[in-house]
Amino acid sequence: MVIAFSIMLPFLAAALIPFIYRRFKNIHLGWFVLIVPVALFSILATYIPRIANGEVFIKTFEWIPSFGINITTYLDGLSMIFSLLITGVGSLVILYSIFYLSTKESLHHFYCYLLLFMGAMLGVVFSDNLMVLYVFWELTSVSSFLLIAFWHHRKASRAGARKAMTITVSGGVAMLAGFLMLYVASGTFSIREIIANLDVVQSSVYFVPAMCLVLLGAFTKSAQFPFHIWLPDAMEAPTPVSAYLHSATMVKAGIYLVARTTPIFGGHEVWFWAVSGVGLLTLFWGSFNAVRQYDLKALLAYSTISQLGLIMSLFGLGSAALHFGYSTQSVIYTQATFAALFHLINHSTFKGALFMMVGIVDHEVGTRDIRRLGGLMSLMPFTFTIAVIGSASMAGLPPFNGFLSKEMFFTATLKITQLDIFSLDSIGLLFPIIAWVASVFTFIYCVIIVMRTFFGKIQPDRLEKPPHEAPFGMLISPFVLVAFVIGIFIFPNVLGHYILSPAMASIYPMFPSAEELTPHISAWHGFNTELIMTFGVIVVGVFLYRTLKKWRPVYQLIPQSFTLNAIYERVINSSEDVSGRVTNRYMNGNLTYYFVYIYVFFVTLLAGYMIYADVFSWNPSKDSVIEPYELVLVFVMIAAAIAIIFAKQRITVVLLNGVLGYSVAFFFVVFRAPDLALTQLVVESVTTALFLLSFKYLPKLKNEYISKSWRFAKVTISIAVGATVTLIGLAVMNYDRFEPISKFFEDSYDLAGGKNIVNTILGDFRAFDTMLEVVVLFIAGLGVYTLIKLKAKKGDADVESK
Repeated sequence: MVIAFSIMLPFLAAALIPFIYRRFKNIHLGWFVLIVPVALFSILATYIPRIANGEVFIKTFEWIPSFGINITTYLDGLSMIFSLLITGVGSLVILYSIFYLSTKESLHHFYCYLLLFMGAMLGVVFSDNLMVLYVFWELTSVSSFLLIAFWHHRKASRAGARKAMTITVSGGVAMLAGFLMLYVASGTFSIREIIANLDVVQSSVYFVPAMCLVLLGAFTKSAQFPFHIWLPDAMEAPTPVSAYLHSATMVKAGIYLVARTTPIFGGHEVWFWAVSGVGLLTLFWGSFNAVRQYDLKALLAYSTISQLGLIMSLFGLGSAALHFGYSTQSVIYTQATFAALFHLINHSTFKGALFMMVGIVDHEVGTRDIRRLGGLMSLMPFTFTIAVIGSASMAGLPPFNGFLSKEMFFTATLKITQLDIFSLDSIGLLFPIIAWVASVFTFIYCVIIVMRTFFGKIQPDRLEKPPHEAPFGMLISPFVLVAFVIGIFIFPNVLGHYILSPAMASIYPMFPSAEELTPHISAWHGFNTELIMTFGVIVVGVFLYRTLKKWRPVYQLIPQSFTLNAIYERVINSSEDVSGRVTNRYMNGNLTYYFVYIYVFFVTLLAGYMIYADVFSWNPSKDSVIEPYELVLVFVMIAAAIAIIFAKQRITVVLLNGVLGYSVAFFFVVFRAPDLALTQLVVESVTTALFLLSFKYLPKLKNEYISKSWRFAKVTISIAVGATVTLIGLAVMNYDRFEPISKFFEDSYDLAGGKNIVNTILGDFRAFDTMLEVVVLFIAGLGVYTLIKLKAKKGDADVESK
């Protein structure tokens, strides 16, 4: 119950924000919002000892039990790590935002979006049901879209938000297809139950396709190559949002999904190469491109891409242990997964601190361009301290936590070369080589952050504000994070025992002992290959940094038109152009054409299928006897329908249309459906009355010139539609290819409590559909009302084109 409350609390708080904002305008809204993550973190922290002892907490609330979709909250070691990051870093980000964002900003919108995002992320990590996880997953995409586009008057913010949503939602849809395949293979949406029936799932033909589709969702969310292009553009968001999304939440969702589904897919060759290969490629590409950036936030964005690739590759390497099952040998390879979890936490600490540091520089100096920065060390000593600790940790230098996890990363890449599976004995050597090269570039961009910002000569004429140290409140959050950077280095095994060990048990549930999966972490591990690789990183990194101007032109070797961003823009622009042309071609405002499209599609699809399947058959022996008065009604309707075509006056058309409607009502009376007859009579009467009331406002009928060919086409389509409907109506009694759905409605009284089939269909069986249609109309109405309400008044600035 507590876990479900943890998910709901941010949503409830978001709903209260408008009232708090109006009631307490003199107090920064962030102080009220801060209570939510602090309370959640405190509550979740009380579970740490029990989770460390192997307990898990499960609670199920029935939602759609007939389809196996229930809201099942699940707190174990893995979800504990992510939930602590979401709420812990979230608390620091909100505290930082109080001093970063002015009260002139639209704070009620900002914190509402942030709380929605926090609740959605908690929903993702606490959900055991795949469908519920997907709902929260997409909610993170929507809420992050709102956060990235917070400064929506900027064109770049809107473009960045659109790109992020396009890519992540596309991956989410692929992931949904993967989830459905898993359901078909296992018969359940529960992750725990799927893991419990691994033999059945892994023998299914859907296993590999489902794996690939789930990975697509994870890769797009965690900005893995080539889907990483949305992450730098998301830098248009306010810095607190960047710190939150990049250090602890959104981009980590894909990492979480890979970790959570490793017990299902791990051990398979496709999974190993996809996760570790894409991760390594992302690691290299992100670090390589980070060096070329001049904007500090863009540099950190590429560094995030790189670090996420590192974590992803470690999960891939660790999945090799599942290929062998439990044994002394396989336990060695689980240490890659341990390093992934360790670096996940370390990355959140130093990357959160670095984003806040960059935000401070931008806030106090007015620019993030390193070409205009320099010499800030003496003017901003506390910010400089944060930058040095965060950058050194990211570069993997002692005595900071990044050094420990980076050494474990080197160890994992070296050990994987000893495996004789998946062709690793021949090409496995690429792992440590790519890891080392990427680490060199990581070292270089970390040096750039510190040296180009805080050393050298200050350029006051190129700064927008006189540089000075940030206010104390803005420094609290990054200092707390860098304190963790140092604290984790000093006491890594405390973290390993209480936090990482339970998470390892979640990822390797088939391995008997979590303690066996938890290595002892030592700051000094002797003169070994890993340490030599670190020395090499420093020596080569310093050399390349000092000669950066000489080899920087290497980035110009790839023409701008061949970059992934340029390709993405071409695809988007081309699709918009083609879609616009096609749409303008058939949406020409002529109602006649729309009916032609609909009827041609109808005849082609239905009549085509009936002819192809050879199911047009009519057996009159099964039909009821046709009474003479029924024939009279049919002829009346036919005569009215034909007369409408030749009518010259609109009043004649209205009356003939009424004849058709009342004739249908008589048919309902004849076939003993009085409620339908009454409904038809009411509708027909109201419609006819409305036509007559507005008669004088209706345009007069005009004689239109229609070519013979077009007239012939319309007559042909009309006859084809009528013939199709008639033949389907006659053939339906003998159709036996599929089971008729009418049997389902025979139990309408038991299922819905109603004897009237029409009423139960409308009120019960289609109730959810009807409700959603109403919701869509309601939302569309709100959108129209908002557009009208917010329409720029005469003389207002046109912010849309900026």
